[in-house]
Amino acid sequence: MAQWRFMSGLLLLAAGAQALAHHSFAMFDQTQRTTLNGTVTEFQWTNPHAFIHIEVTNAAGKKETWDIELNSPNNLKRQGWKSTSLKAGDKISLVTYPLRDMSSHKGGLFVSATLADGTVLSESAFAAGGPVNVPTVPAR
Repeated sequence: MAQWRFMSGLLLLAAGAQALAHHSFAMFDQTQRTTLNGTVTEFQWTNPHAFIHIEVTNAAGKKETWDIELNSPNNLKRQGWKSTSLKAGDKISLVTYPLRDMSSHKGGLFVSATLADGTVLSESAFAAGGPVNVPTVPAR
């Protein structure tokens, strides 16, 4: 019986750790959209989220790297993406919801990207035009 309780406790702890591992999108300001024009330095096709690292020139003429979070590769694949959709050196215009706090690094949540040839890569979660994974209060 004690062994059953111990194993049950371990399973509950493991389930709790899984729940904590995933985050909301509250760290992104989904009321602001920022457009970045730059060069892809890396495209990470990794779980749980893919990332685009893009080098841009800021208003002061200084180069800075932005880390842009995307959906999971599984979800992106269902939307037509491939692990080769972006490559280091690609020139892109990228729309993102910026991080609320950029004191440690620049970053954002991916909305869409336009490649040099005019191809548009987008995130279907934003097709309705509103924020995602943000609690809403029903109208009264």
